[in-house]
Amino acid sequence: MKHTGTVGYAAMFEQFHPTDLLEYSQLAEKNGFGSVMASDHFHPWTPEQGQSAFVWSWLGALGATTELRFGTGVTPPGFRYHPAIIAQGAATLEAMYPGRFWLGLGAGEALNEHIVGEYWPEAPTRLRILMESIEVINRLFTGKKVKYAGEHIKLESARLYTLPETPPPVYVATAGPIQSKRTGKFCDGIITVGAADEKIKMLMEKFEEGAREADKDPSGMPRMIQLHISYADSQQAAEEQAVREWPNGGMPFPKGDIRNPEDFQAMAKQVSIEHFKNRVLTSADIEEHLAHLQHYVDLGFDEIYVHNVGRNQEEFIRAYGESVIPKLRWPES
Repeated sequence: MKHTGTVGYAAMFEQFHPTDLLEYSQLAEKNGFGSVMASDHFHPWTPEQGQSAFVWSWLGALGATTELRFGTGVTPPGFRYHPAIIAQGAATLEAMYPGRFWLGLGAGEALNEHIVGEYWPEAPTRLRILMESIEVINRLFTGKKVKYAGEHIKLESARLYTLPETPPPVYVATAGPIQSKRTGKFCDGIITVGAADEKIKMLMEKFEEGAREADKDPSGMPRMIQLHISYADSQQAAEEQAVREWPNGGMPFPKGDIRNPEDFQAMAKQVSIEHFKNRVLTSADIEEHLAHLQHYVDLGFDEIYVHNVGRNQEEFIRAYGESVIPKLRWPES
């Protein structure tokens, strides 16, 4: 089933207490948001962000107190979590809330994964670990007993006994052409973040190419994007909160190998508002926000998850519910 025309709320566990995020998600549902993408971190990016609760404890509460669709944005298998545990958690949530849970997976970052004390591998190895994990998860979703001996992932005689009628879809976060093609071939949908239009178009082309190689119809596979924005009452306030609350959003370099929030804190001293251009929409003009989202609708995304970097979550949710979500023009499905 293809879900079209969804604006989702990005619940950022690095910034907010899980009880507050539950209330924000409930408010988002009342204001027209259709889904929640919840981050899966062990650490915040900087100590000042101040939180990092265990998202899997929270997802069941979200399912029980809303009618929203929801998923992880994103969970990295193979380090903190063995993929069998992720499969068990995902199957349980989909069994409890049929048709509402989706499993978002990614290759991970040292910030969260180095805690297990193992060697942190290079990016190509991380992608191989991700693909082996996806294979294990999908095999477990069949309900059969699974043994697996990959290069990186091992599984001995495991079977999931609590299963939903239909397995949850598996979506993968990707920012490169090779992984985009693999995602189309082996998964159910793609997750990405804002980037130059040319790069996004290339990623979507590779995603569709991979889907067709696997005899799948790419038009029925969700395309999800997470957008970071800074919305406030004035332009100055929007700029100040971007630099203060989300300095990592202004760091234009790969972050996957940086281990500690204190390292990001040190780097944040070099970040100024100019670094956020084309990375975080920083504006007090709600019409700019509408045009920003419409641009990604026009690029072909059917699920757009919005993260306001400020602490003013209720203000942002209500403004989007009144002046952005109802005015977006989605293509005919």
